Amino acid sequence: MKATRIVGVAWWGLSIAAFALIPASTAAEGSLAAYQGAWLASGPSCAEVYSIVGKGASFKKPVDIFAPAFIVVGNRLRTPMASCRIKSVKPSSGRHLVDLSCSNAVSGNEVRVLMAPTDKSIKRYFNEHDTVGTEYQRCS
Repeated sequence: MKATRIVGVAWWGLSIAAFALIPASTAAEGSLAAYQGAWLASGPSCAEVYSIVGKGASFKKPVDIFAPAFIVVGNRLRTPMASCRIKSVKPSSGRHLVDLSCSNAVSGNEVRVLMAPTDKSIKRYFNEHDTVGTEYQRCS
């Protein structure tokens, strides 16, 4: 009887601890809300690059490593060649400075990207002086 009660109390305690952590992770991802989904620059169609099931997307096999595409889910950004953890998103002159920690089959690297969401697209800028940017359309 005591063992059952201890397990019950432990389970309840873990549940509360997990619940307490949810707002922090949700708040961190709040600045990423506009970036969630699969994105593709002009060229190939979404159907050529992605397999979309429900609300989720993945790169079609075989993966086109040259596709101008990326997927953001939570605080992860994936390209055809790399997987990145989004460390932070900070406002920067009407854009967002996104700090990434990326790795691929060969190495790991810290990357900074300037992006700005619009109504139905995202623009990626090469640097602070780039006024045109590259536009990515949402596929999912």
